[in-house]
Amino acid sequence: MAIGASVGKGGINELADVLVVQHLLNGWLTATGQELVPTTGICGPLTIDAIKAFQSRVLGAASPDGRIDPGGRTWQALTTRGTAPAPQPGGTPAPLSGAVWWQANQARFPNSASVSALAPPFREKVAAFIDALGDAGATVRVTATLRNATRAHLMHYCWRIAHGSVAPKDVPAVAGCAIQWDHGDLARSKKGAQEMVDLFGIAFQPSLTSLHIEGRAIDMTIGWTGTIKVRDKSGSPRTVSTPRSGNTNKDLHAIGKTYGVIKLASDPPHWSDNGH
Repeated sequence: MAIGASVGKGGINELADVLVVQHLLNGWLTATGQELVPTTGICGPLTIDAIKAFQSRVLGAASPDGRIDPGGRTWQALTTRGTAPAPQPGGTPAPLSGAVWWQANQARFPNSASVSALAPPFREKVAAFIDALGDAGATVRVTATLRNATRAHLMHYCWRIAHGSVAPKDVPAVAGCAIQWDHGDLARSKKGAQEMVDLFGIAFQPSLTSLHIEGRAIDMTIGWTGTIKVRDKSGSPRTVSTPRSGNTNKDLHAIGKTYGVIKLASDPPHWSDNGH
């Protein structure tokens, strides 16, 4: 387990790196009875304050800088002290990964299909675009907006364990999610992970850096009949005809772009704030 760049105050703060640090910090915060930081992948004031608290209390820093550098002193201390999962009641081990775990726990980490769950200002841009589509007579079906960061973590690592790209013992713990990936035998560990891959319905390795986790992407299916006129952000009506699908109609993509809702052509229902 490692980070590729600095995290914290003045850091590069890549989403995947911030998620790793937040998970490690939450291991330490849980063990010391402190309030956890949100595992969003966004390095905000709560995460920076937690880094400073760790530097002050664990490293004895008089003037903590709130930054973690790859291989640095704070990183070394955090990876040796902050990785342990939260203790279970009565000292019992966390339940093993697999179909039974999935059935009992996955509903605790739901994704959202609500536009209101998106992050501003993307939320307002999407709402305006959808209103324009509705006024023009198009139908819009939203299937995904904000992706739960813990659910993304579970999906990412069950895939990687099942496919042998990470050892079960090396999966970072997530505060509030008690799961034991290591069954004590690699074959059984991979079997448990594969059961979760199948139940999640995963076809490709899930990302830990999806814009859905940040609330900056939406999956929606758009359709219409005949020829419609959709107003762009400036209010000018634009003609939209065939193909009658939001997945492939480039005229509609151009209208969405005026609102700041940009189509990713390689992913049929996916729109985001930057086209990725």
